[in-house]
Amino acid sequence: MQAQPKTIAANEIEPNTKRRKFSPAYKARIIAEAAACHGSGQVGALLRREGLYSSHLASWRTQARTGSLEALGRKRGPKPKRSEAEVRADKLQRENDRLREKLAYAEDIIEIQKKLSQMLGIPLDPPKPPDFEDE
Repeated sequence: MQAQPKTIAANEIEPNTKRRKFSPAYKARIIAEAAACHGSGQVGALLRREGLYSSHLASWRTQARTGSLEALGRKRGPKPKRSEAEVRADKLQRENDRLREKLAYAEDIIEIQKKLSQMLGIPLDPPKPPDFEDE
């Protein structure tokens, strides 16, 4: 048996719900108005007037406390291009961090070798300082 296509009667309307989007300015205004409410039921009246739920207000207050409410107004999309100097500085910083980790690892190995030679009674030659030439 084939499924019949859904037909809509002439007096029916196709439900076409869209997700509501609220701007950061609107959210901030509602939070401020709710904070100004002092009497019993005033916040509820505000929410009914605006067609909002209490969960909207609760999540917007949380966003305002954490500072993410202002971040919601930013445009989405690709980040602006960085300058050549910024890219090079980041690359050099990463390389510097990698070399520091490598140096720390090498120093740990040298310490272990020193302790092992002391335990076994093997004398080590003192290390020679590297020759640095002025360029």
